[in-house]
Amino acid sequence: MKALQDWRAAWTVHERAAQDAMGAAFPALNPTVAPTGCCDVQMRWESPGEGSGTACLDDHGRATIQFEDVPKEAVGQALAKVFGPGWFEEGSGGLAEAQPGKYCWEDDSTYAEYEIDIGKDGLAAVAISYVKIEDIVTILDALETALNEGRPI
Repeated sequence: MKALQDWRAAWTVHERAAQDAMGAAFPALNPTVAPTGCCDVQMRWESPGEGSGTACLDDHGRATIQFEDVPKEAVGQALAKVFGPGWFEEGSGGLAEAQPGKYCWEDDSTYAEYEIDIGKDGLAAVAISYVKIEDIVTILDALETALNEGRPI
């Protein structure tokens, strides 16, 4: 069936474009080799003092990131830039100053799920699921900017 072959070819282009966009926004992300055990498109990163994790694109064209050990100040700065204050009921200082605990938000209009788990050590785990590519790229870019501001010159 030519129609299905054409669709698969277009989907492959979409997957590669999404991967390129995520990598451009957050350069530490590196493509993994299939099979990934998850999605066809998966990227990983690890940077001492900044964290580690994965970003992937599911079969519905939605992105998921799972990052660990990211400085909460960078996470807070990035999410405040993208969303503004108060989305996670984290208090007046935002996530950058939030107490240890889980901060969650679910977007009823897109079904995206956001969970930020701040540890006592000042590091955060970030799980953002089922997000449109343009949204995850915006978040990744804001996080890269926040992490870059903390890097030595």
